[in-house]
Amino acid sequence: DESSEATFCKYVIENPTFEMFNLGYPNSMYFYNDGGISNEVWDVLLYELLKSPEEQQAFYHAHMTGDGATKQNYHDECFPQTFAVLQNHVDYLVHELDEAYIRMEDQSFISSVDEEDDDNSNSHPRLPLISRHNNTVRGILELVKRYLDGMTM
Repeated sequence: DESSEATFCKYVIENPTFEMFNLGYPNSMYFYNDGGISNEVWDVLLYELLKSPEEQQAFYHAHMTGDGATKQNYHDECFPQTFAVLQNHVDYLVHELDEAYIRMEDQSFISSVDEEDDDNSNSHPRLPLISRHNNTVRGILELVKRYLDGMTM
């Protein structure tokens, strides 16, 4: 829906822990329409990147007790790695959406994104809706990319 304020960041963790759920995975991990990124995205990615269980537990404890200074220290220390994971994830999603659009076009499934063509027997009835959704998500991802690019300057 184009009127939504955000879209899920679509980051998938195969075996998320209880702590990851408490950090916001996946229900609070958003990319916002203005290109912003929810704190939960940064927190979950950082937690996943921390090398030792002791570091993970210390970060998680800081989160659960509201110790913002400790959390910020971890974020500052690991920012380059967290940033790289997030940037790669956004690039991957944009690439996947581009590939999906090409596949739909190549298979002659899209007659028109803006118009439904009932006479087109090759077109899936929900394809215009799916295509509009993908375009909306891609637009948000482009804004997130710009936001991330601005962080490296």
